[in-house]
Amino acid sequence: MTDPAWVNYEEIDHTADWALKVRGRDLPALFVNAALGMMELAGVRTSDDEGLERQIKIQAIDRESLLVDWLHELLLALELEHLAFREMDLEITDGRKLVGTVRAVPMVSMEKPVKAVTYNELNIQESPEGLETTIVFDV
Repeated sequence: MTDPAWVNYEEIDHTADWALKVRGRDLPALFVNAALGMMELAGVRTSDDEGLERQIKIQAIDRESLLVDWLHELLLALELEHLAFREMDLEITDGRKLVGTVRAVPMVSMEKPVKAVTYNELNIQESPEGLETTIVFDV
C-alpha cells in the first residue's frame, strides 16, 4: 500500500513544461510517488467515495518506459473515465513488469490537465535514499 512516510516528490522549474523530481526507496515507491506527484501537479480533486479496486498490468522494455506507461495508464483514466487513484500497491519485476492494485475514485475536478508524460530527462538513478528521477510533463 501507499506508505505516506515515503511520499517524496517536488515540482522543479522547467522552461516550457512541468517537471517533477521524484524519489522512492525502491521502484514501486518511486512509481507511486510519481503518480501522486502527477495528480497533485494537475490539481486533481477527488470525491470522498470509497472507490473500487482496479488491477493494472503493464510490461515494457525497461524501467523508464515502464514508468512512462504507468503514468500514461493513469492519465487515460483521469481524462476518459474521470477516475483518480489512491492506495496503490505495486509489484515490479525485473524493472519491466508491473502488476498492481489501485483504488480508483471519482475525480471531482482537475485544474491543469497534463497532455503527456515525456522521456525528456527521464533516467532512473540510484540515490542515497534509494532511487530518483526527473519526469517532464507536456502541458
